[in-house]
Amino acid sequence: MTAPSSDLQTIEDLTFRVLYRGAFALLEVHLRLGQTLKAQSDAMVAMDPTIDVEGKMEGGLLGGVGRMFSGESLFFQTLRASRGAGVAHLAPAQPGDLLPIHLNGQQTYILQKDGFLAASDGVSISTTAQNLTRGLFGGEGFFVLKASGRGMLFAESYGAIHELDVPAGQEMIVDNGHLVAWPESIGYTIEKASSGWISSFTSGEGIVCRFRGPGKIYIQSRNPAAFGAWVRPLLPSNRRG
Repeated sequence: MTAPSSDLQTIEDLTFRVLYRGAFALLEVHLRLGQTLKAQSDAMVAMDPTIDVEGKMEGGLLGGVGRMFSGESLFFQTLRASRGAGVAHLAPAQPGDLLPIHLNGQQTYILQKDGFLAASDGVSISTTAQNLTRGLFGGEGFFVLKASGRGMLFAESYGAIHELDVPAGQEMIVDNGHLVAWPESIGYTIEKASSGWISSFTSGEGIVCRFRGPGKIYIQSRNPAAFGAWVRPLLPSNRRG
């Protein structure tokens, strides 16, 4: 039995649906003649022969280098329906769900590193530097991805995606390793999980993000760093005897 899939829908100029929601999501996009879609390198799984795929350095050399600092690839894939309408399927490298976000040209979203899968041609993906405190202690590095413009954005997660709605005047504390995406308009700070540094790290949490509403935060049910720490001792290279 397969997991439920979303219905085929058209938002702005892109027709799409997300298949196998949950642990192993797959994005299906329907491109018109001449329409393009940008995607993370190696995201394409299958496509009609009417579609061409090529590498493109979004934002030029500086943009590509900036994305490398944020954990993404130097090049994007560009899928173009060059010889007629066609269907393409894309998937993230990690097991998890997909989050479709409609950008209306006014709202900008911030993505975790490794959080970008695909976007309409009208969406710009750039890199932004966090302040020193966030870069040192936030777990996402000095750079994160910023998505702006108009069209559809597809973010990927490790595990299931859950929406947290933070009302105006209220706060929500999130483990930084569980963040997927959030609007740039929502304020947040990086802080210790507990009152002291020793207590914060011995609790297993370390650093958290304190968001202040209003706004919606999208989180993932699993933490890739925590999974890496769990599986590392099980690898043959780390086992004795």
